[in-house]
Amino acid sequence: MCGITGVFAFNLVGKFNMIHVTAATMALQKRGPDFQDIYLDEFVALGHRRLSIIDTRAVAHQPMHDITKRYTIIFNGEIFNYRELKIELEARGVSLTLNPTQKYF
Repeated sequence: MCGITGVFAFNLVGKFNMIHVTAATMALQKRGPDFQDIYLDEFVALGHRRLSIIDTRAVAHQPMHDITKRYTIIFNGEIFNYRELKIELEARGVSLTLNPTQKYF
């Protein structure tokens, strides 16, 4: 099971606490020994520890971003109907193809 952590800063005190996300993410090593990364923005800090089970490729590392990097996501769990969702999204014109150097879709 992966480990996730994060802070959404509503004020300056919250922004100050964003410095702890790296340490919090590192403390989750037993939850996800395969990969670690964080995402930092002005008001948001997200940390993720990965336990690779289904897709062990690097393109499945989190946090994940859309191609514009406007949207970022981390999550813990499995999307069981991902094949059906992929077909539906591609029918709507969404590209889910990754090249080997791309970290986002």
